[in-house]
Amino acid sequence: MTPSAKTIQIFLPTGNPRGIRSAEMTTRTARLIEVPRVHMKEFLTMEDSAQVGLYFLVGSSELNGLPQLYIGQSGELRNRIQQHNLKKDFWERAFVMLSTNNTITQTHALYLEYKAIETAKQAARYELLNGNNGSLPHTPAPLKADCEELFHTLSILLSTMGQPIFETLNINEHKIYRAELASIVNTANQATTKIEIPTIELAPPLFYYKVKDGDAQGYYDDDGFVILAGSLIRKAQVTSAPPFIIRLKEGLLSSGKLIAVNDKSYKLTENQLFKTPSGASALVSGRSTNGWIEWKNATGETLDSIYR
Repeated sequence: MTPSAKTIQIFLPTGNPRGIRSAEMTTRTARLIEVPRVHMKEFLTMEDSAQVGLYFLVGSSELNGLPQLYIGQSGELRNRIQQHNLKKDFWERAFVMLSTNNTITQTHALYLEYKAIETAKQAARYELLNGNNGSLPHTPAPLKADCEELFHTLSILLSTMGQPIFETLNINEHKIYRAELASIVNTANQATTKIEIPTIELAPPLFYYKVKDGDAQGYYDDDGFVILAGSLIRKAQVTSAPPFIIRLKEGLLSSGKLIAVNDKSYKLTENQLFKTPSGASALVSGRSTNGWIEWKNATGETLDSIYR
């Protein structure tokens, strides 16, 4: 469904726009605090750090192109995050979810941790480093409703702060929306009384790129260019291929997200997000390319002609 308008307030507690930032929706009780690791000591002195809450540790990785992620919860965030600060090296910044009125309980935190881990796995945008799935507590219906609303707010705040942890790359969901719309329109056309047709999100247009031994399709959205699972990737690459493509290909092979189908081609087993269309086309062809003109839709229009 079409998202509704929202107001999100971002507060800089130290006045540094690149330091600690706190985001909240003006009509909700959840707050998300972004803490660059270099400013962790400042956060640990804040009263907020002693609350019950959920946290996300995020770092970068060149191995498979996905950012790394660890999700946790604690009845006293200060001690738990300090342990991670001393013992875990991968992360560069933390995102901490708290309540604006200090009403999140340990049960809330456990439920949210469990759901966050499951949803992050399904979205597959990050390399999840958790060794377990969390623990789903007994949650009465009223408490569960509160948790679901908190999770919805959390998802929006994380995405606003540049971390779309729970947003799927699976275009099949868009296809389901399109099928539902077609069904509704057909029913409306056949009905004798007027049926109101809701606004339904349509699939983004697909773009295609074919080279020798490579045949890929994907789409362009808010986060970059997504190559779809099933796309064929050329095994051969020129000596001047971008270094990040060489590292990415090695990482995808080691993780099983890229498998050999014959002597000349690999196949992607999962959707793969790139920051730029050119990065996506470089993986397919094994050389530097201009993805804005290489990716074309079904009628031959380039990505450049449609989006720029």
